[in-house]
Amino acid sequence: MKLALVLNAINPAIGGVLIRGEKGTAKSTAVRALAHLLPEQQVVEGCHFGCRPDDRESLCAECEERLLGGEDPLQSSTRRMRVVELPINASEDRVVGTIDLEAALKEGERRFEPGVLAEANRNILYVDEVNLLDDHIVDVLLDAAAMGVNT
Repeated sequence: MKLALVLNAINPAIGGVLIRGEKGTAKSTAVRALAHLLPEQQVVEGCHFGCRPDDRESLCAECEERLLGGEDPLQSSTRRMRVVELPINASEDRVVGTIDLEAALKEGERRFEPGVLAEANRNILYVDEVNLLDDHIVDVLLDAAAMGVNT
């Protein structure tokens, strides 16, 4: 387990680690400890996706808009990698994100409200009791892990 976690931290393109074991065998403790061992990372300040300020090819739409609006370089800060937990009762909208209805109704703007996968970008997504998740949610998670993007 230790080797798998370290290798996935070195190369996230591996696509994740599935840890299984009996209750009380420190699975979640190992994941949380790994987050504290990893170095801090540079992120664009205020970005929901935690974009890297030095990787302009991988910026989200909001960060690209900020660049086009004249914010060059993008304001950045450092933060520790976080463990983002996926609630067992999470809906698809909560996982992948949805249209911000409040902004659409009040301001007439189409705005995206990011989900748990956006928060987990460049962080660690922790799913406890994956067997209790809805099959459709598991499919969404597997697709995102396999493709490396949330479509």
